[in-house]
Amino acid sequence: MDPMLERRLLLTRRHFFGLSSAGLGVAALATLLSEDLRADASALGGLPGLPHFPPTAKRVIYLFQSGAPSQMELFDYKPRLRDLRGSELPDSIRHGQRLTGMTATQSSFPVAPSLFGFAQHGESGAWISELMPHTAKAVDRLCFIKSMYTEAINHDPAVTFFQTGAQLAGRPSIGAWLAYGLGSENKDLPAFVVMVSQGTGNPNDQPLYDRLWGSGFLPTRYQGVKFRSGGDPVLYLSNPKGFSDGDRRRFIDDLGKLNQATLREFGDPEIATRVSQYEMAYRMQHSVPELTDLSKEPDRVFELYGPDSRKPGTFAANCLLARRLAERGVRFIQLFHRGWDQHTKLPKQIVGQSRDTDQPSAALIHDLLERGLLDDTLVVWGGEFGRTVYCQGKLTADDYGRDHHPRCFTVWMAGGGVKPGITYGETDDYCYNITRDPVHVHDLHATILHCLGIDHTKLTFKFQGRHFRLTDVAGSVVRKILA
Repeated sequence: MDPMLERRLLLTRRHFFGLSSAGLGVAALATLLSEDLRADASALGGLPGLPHFPPTAKRVIYLFQSGAPSQMELFDYKPRLRDLRGSELPDSIRHGQRLTGMTATQSSFPVAPSLFGFAQHGESGAWISELMPHTAKAVDRLCFIKSMYTEAINHDPAVTFFQTGAQLAGRPSIGAWLAYGLGSENKDLPAFVVMVSQGTGNPNDQPLYDRLWGSGFLPTRYQGVKFRSGGDPVLYLSNPKGFSDGDRRRFIDDLGKLNQATLREFGDPEIATRVSQYEMAYRMQHSVPELTDLSKEPDRVFELYGPDSRKPGTFAANCLLARRLAERGVRFIQLFHRGWDQHTKLPKQIVGQSRDTDQPSAALIHDLLERGLLDDTLVVWGGEFGRTVYCQGKLTADDYGRDHHPRCFTVWMAGGGVKPGITYGETDDYCYNITRDPVHVHDLHATILHCLGIDHTKLTFKFQGRHFRLTDVAGSVVRKILA
């Protein structure tokens, strides 16, 4: 093509404004990098006017139990089920609820009570399963929500719903919303960090996709950064052999000049994101190795988190890293733990899953409390839905499985302005329907944002002509659980 003709074709309206000295490119770069240019900034990024009101939490640690833990085996004690073992789930309880393809064709729906014992603990008297002895010691710091419910009945849409507020992929994740709205407290680490561990209960459990911590239609600088358990914690963090730190600095500076020239010409905000992310990557070359080096942690800390805490990539090791990230001001820290999908062999598999998570979760609460961080750190523990009271497959004396159940399940929260030592919501004797104080996924999101000082109806982003938000067009703050 004729170079002159090609040049004229490039002169679109967007391109014209990008070329001007006060054009879109300069504005985008100033917006995205303004905090990086202010040496005295105490917080990096974020939107003007946020938080909307004084927050009770500065950061969130979300312990997401992927695969859906059975509430009846862990936290929602139903003693009457022992007398109903093997009986058919009444139609008056099921109410014609839709089922997954895994149990919809069953001719029988026998009630399967838990094989595990429960006892009351702490001053709050919370009922906790014998599978969670360490969590039982921390109950007076926890707020149990036994009346969670969702609309999704299969794993991928359900996990996506909890992460993004929508069942279909493409929306920003909750961590990306918070990075966009509040920015970071540490210029040397990302605002949003993700770690994934594999459980021992069901090693071949449902996969997790990077889009679950993606930024959707927000600028990509807000997506979560995944830490790995082997090699470089973040891909390509180390310099190539023979390439010094000074070489890297000069390379980043020169590349930045080229990118900024392109930004001035085309006005694409993603170029500004690229500039800032290269700078972040350079800073992380120094901050991340120090963060992930646990050699200076005393033996008592490893003993607190349990024997797996010395093994990189385990849930226990990730909980310890989560505390270190919280100390360094990372805004949103999400731990995904796979393996909770017990359609069969539940009594055997859930023992391993509980052992994976019980001691580290309780240790994290204790560790944050001891270091004065629990008051302004909100910790959330839970999965994407619950489990059915009826057995999937054949019910035997020592074995059973449970299908997906979106109508009711349990999560717990701690710290960050949430009332400690309380239980909110109730389910019926079959643990099948909510009987008091239902809490939807949008309500949970609204409450998390509220603890961070955000009115969930006002944190929005305009995309394709619509102002989107994490809670879509719904959600109410669950004020009765707030301190």
